[in-house]
Amino acid sequence: MITEETKLVRFDWAIKSLLRDKANFDVLEGFLAAFLHEDVQVIEILDSESNQSEFDKKFNRVDILVKDQKQRQIIIEIQNHRETGYLERILWGASKLIVDNLELGQDYRHVSKVISISILYFNFGLEEDYVYYGVNEFKGLHTKKTLVFRQLNQQTRKLEKRYSKEVFPEYYLINVERFQDVIASDLDEWIYLLKHSALRANFKAKNIDTAGKKLALLKMTREQRQHYEDYMMDMAVEHDVLETARTDGLQEGLQKGLQQGQQKGKTEKAKAIARNMLAKGLDITLIVEMTGLSEEELMAASKSIE
Repeated sequence: MITEETKLVRFDWAIKSLLRDKANFDVLEGFLAAFLHEDVQVIEILDSESNQSEFDKKFNRVDILVKDQKQRQIIIEIQNHRETGYLERILWGASKLIVDNLELGQDYRHVSKVISISILYFNFGLEEDYVYYGVNEFKGLHTKKTLVFRQLNQQTRKLEKRYSKEVFPEYYLINVERFQDVIASDLDEWIYLLKHSALRANFKAKNIDTAGKKLALLKMTREQRQHYEDYMMDMAVEHDVLETARTDGLQEGLQKGLQQGQQKGKTEKAKAIARNMLAKGLDITLIVEMTGLSEEELMAASKSIE
């Protein structure tokens, strides 16, 4: 078994800094090739709200938007902590990207092809796999066959076959924590890198050796190492804050539930006493005073006697 490893910087930090440099696009190209099973050439990093070179204080999510040689727009996103409505947000993100890149009145054939890759450092969903893929496809309800479209190629003036997956956004969800370190493909080598920030000596995926050289922890400049250490420290603090808030919230919710349960028990007991008093013909004002029930609650208790 190969045990020799090269320690690397975390991929989210690399996305925030090193991989925005055109000289390092080959690392992104290797990473994307493992997903798409084709050669990918990154043309540019596109302007987006998240593509900021400066480090902000939000470490839960880091992403980058790139355009490849096929004019596809590819979102690579790293999510470090659980987020409510995550599926809805990545749908919104892909949809917004499509809308923002189609000018008013422009032919719909210019709709951008979007690919969304989410790298998740928390258990997402209930199934056991560590990589999930989704895309809209039209299939016959009876034949079960995929619908094939015909579209005129504006350059060749010939009709060509088209499939819905060539138009609709594609989504990849990687559950890093569920990966069991069993290497069976090029993609597994990249996921191992994502999980451990390390590279085994026998990895052979496209450009992964380049990633080992350019993301190596020991080859960082003093300034880069300081930025990286600050990033890791701030990330650890944020993780602690989020975990503390989550724990406190659970404890508060449990305590509130217990209090509500106790209060409900007391209320039911008071109603039982009130029903007995009403059955004996005691004055309503006296019952309200002795049980602490409101007149409305007392009236409801009296109806149960009837």
